[in-house]
Amino acid sequence: MNNVIEKVLKELEVTSDKFWNVSHQSGNFINMLIKIMNAKNVLELGTSNGYSGIWIAEALKTTGGHLTTIEFWEKRQNLAKEYFQMCGLADIITCKIGSAYDVIKEEIKEKFDIVFIDANKQEYIKYFEVIHPIVRKGGIILADNVTSHAKKVEPFIEAISSHSDYQVQILDLPDGMLMAYKIQE
Repeated sequence: MNNVIEKVLKELEVTSDKFWNVSHQSGNFINMLIKIMNAKNVLELGTSNGYSGIWIAEALKTTGGHLTTIEFWEKRQNLAKEYFQMCGLADIITCKIGSAYDVIKEEIKEKFDIVFIDANKQEYIKYFEVIHPIVRKGGIILADNVTSHAKKVEPFIEAISSHSDYQVQILDLPDGMLMAYKIQE
């Protein structure tokens, strides 16, 4: 990871509570997973200020991949775009504005290696409905905050854990991260 990216990540970690960013450990885990899988196409639900997007895009720069990220709040995404530019990652990131559910349903047609969910917790179950068809076989769904917001995401956890197309594990990362491997179409 280059010095500029490391500096920006450290700067963003100072405001992580304000922007509800993933932990450093979670960002590092996602970054490593992308490299291990040699993932090329990642979808992020919840751009916020771009912290997790930087971790994701830095890994995708290594694999020759692309990040599509969706944020409801334009002000937050504009801030993220500035950080993406600063880090030299903007060329491999497509930013979309709006409700993640609506954007996916209306605009997203391609398949993804990884989908990372870190948006409105009560809508995780709705997101699952629209992301299930666009995760390729052998792909991964990651969902943050599954222990810190357990009650809000409970319907999602129940649905994905009982779905025959997925093998699921909750990882002991800060705030809890669900990892679901898509074993069949």
